[in-house]
Amino acid sequence: MTKDEIITFVGGLDGVLTLAPGPGDGSPELAWGDAFFYYSPDGVVPETGQPFATVVTKNYPGDEASGLDRPGAYRVNVAAGKEAFVRWARRAPRDPALAGEDPGAVDTVIAHPVYGSLGWLAVVNPGPRTGEALRELLRTAYRLARSRHERRTPSEQGRD
Repeated sequence: MTKDEIITFVGGLDGVLTLAPGPGDGSPELAWGDAFFYYSPDGVVPETGQPFATVVTKNYPGDEASGLDRPGAYRVNVAAGKEAFVRWARRAPRDPALAGEDPGAVDTVIAHPVYGSLGWLAVVNPGPRTGEALRELLRTAYRLARSRHERRTPSEQGRD
């Protein structure tokens, strides 16, 4: 899967707001070229919410282990919930990382090297081994974000 295919897939889900920072939009230069996905049917970045998935194209400070400074490297990060995290990372989010886990491994679902303790999963350069799994993880993260939004948003029912 290419970065653009992932952005198109997630951006095509109902109610998704995709932010793609770039020059001139007021965003920090570090974020340029990346993508951030929010469940936001009104098209406004949620005040209290984090993105449910991101695509990053470079190393961020303190997050160099994935080697995103390699040509063509990018990483998809997904908040797919505890159940999916345990299934794919083979441990609870707050448990220590498994010995030998390589944050730069390509086409492999792993605990996010920085946000794994918060239940985030990651895939560097998804390919044939992880494509379908990643789409399912992204759908799960989307459903969870949508559910959180619906719980936090007052119902329109009963209003006159």
